[in-house]
Amino acid sequence: MTTGFTATTKENTDMAEAGLRDLLEAGVHFGHQTRRWNPNMRRYIFGELDGIHIIDLVQTEALLENARRFAGELASGGGTVLFVGTKKQARSAVKDWADRCKMPYVNQRWLGGLLTNFNTISARISRLHELTSWQEEGKLDLLPTKERMRMQAELAKLEYNLGGVRDMDRLPDAVFVTDLKTEEIAVREAARLRIPIIGLVDTNCDPTPIDYVIPGNDDAIRSCQLVIGTIGAAIDEGAGAWRVQEERRLAEEMERRKREEEERKKREEEEKARVEAEEAAKKAAEEKQVAEQKAQAQASPAAGPVAGQGTPPSSGGEPSTAPATPSEQAADEAAPPEAAAKAEKGESK
Repeated sequence: MTTGFTATTKENTDMAEAGLRDLLEAGVHFGHQTRRWNPNMRRYIFGELDGIHIIDLVQTEALLENARRFAGELASGGGTVLFVGTKKQARSAVKDWADRCKMPYVNQRWLGGLLTNFNTISARISRLHELTSWQEEGKLDLLPTKERMRMQAELAKLEYNLGGVRDMDRLPDAVFVTDLKTEEIAVREAARLRIPIIGLVDTNCDPTPIDYVIPGNDDAIRSCQLVIGTIGAAIDEGAGAWRVQEERRLAEEMERRKREEEERKKREEEEKARVEAEEAAKKAAEEKQVAEQKAQAQASPAAGPVAGQGTPPSSGGEPSTAPATPSEQAADEAAPPEAAAKAEKGESK
C-alpha cells in the first residue's frame, strides 16, 4: 500500500495538477466528530457531514504545496528535517521515507528532552555507537554472562529510543510531525527552540504553534502515507541535489588542495635549488679569494737592500770619507803607470 502511494506522489510532484483527487481518494478531508473539534481549526473546515467535520481540501492542497516547497528548499540547502510519527498509522511511512531521505526520525517513542536537552542525548547517542561497535566486533561475547546480558539490554533500549536519530549530530533545521496530540512534547520542544514545524493537523488539534499547517486526517493510514510521501519526496529530491553538489564541491576542493600542494612543493624545490646555488657561488668566491691571497704572498719580494748595490751618498753632499772597498783598491793598483804619473804631477802643482 505504501509503495503505491509513494509512486503516486512521485508522479504528481506538482500538487496543483492532481492534488485534489489524490487528497480526496486518501480521505484527507475527514476530520473528527464535531463535538471534539478545536475552535482554532475553524478557518480550515469546509462543513459538516453526519456529525463529522469536513476539511477544506482546497486549502489543504495549497498549504501542502507550501510545506512541500519549504521542505525541498531546506533540504536542497543541506538542512536536516526530523520526521516524527509514533502512532501506528504513520510509523512505517515515517521510517521508510526518513531512511530514503537519510534524515533522522522518531517512530517508536519520543524521548523527553531530545531537542531541549540535546547535550545529554548526544552522550547517549555516543553510548549507542559504542555498544553497537562492540557488538559488531564481538567484544560483547567475550564478557561474563551477566555483564553481557546487561549491556545487550542497554543496547536494545537505546536502539528502541534513539535508533532513528543515531546520525543526528546537531539540532534539526525543521521538524515534521504527523499528529499534534500524540507528539505534544515534541511540538513544545521544537516551538521552545523556535525550530520550524511542519504538521499534519486534524480538526481536534491547535494549529497555533505550527509554522506550516497541513489540515488533514491524521488517523487514516492512507492519509498519513500520502502527506508523508509528499513531504518526503520533496526532501529526498532536495537532499539528493544537495549531495550531488556537495560531492562536486568536495571533488573541486580536493583538486584545488592537490594543485596547491604541487605548487608548494615546486616552490620549495626552486627555493632549495636557489639557496644551494648561492651557497656554491659563495664557497667558490671564498676559495678563489684564498687562492689569490696565497699567490700574492708567494710573489712578494724579500725585505732589505739588494745584494751588490752601493751605499747611497750622504745627505750633506760632501764626498764620502768611507774607506775604499777592496774592488776600488784593486782598480787603483791595476791602473797604468802613465795615469799614475799624471796623477803625481797634478798633486805637485
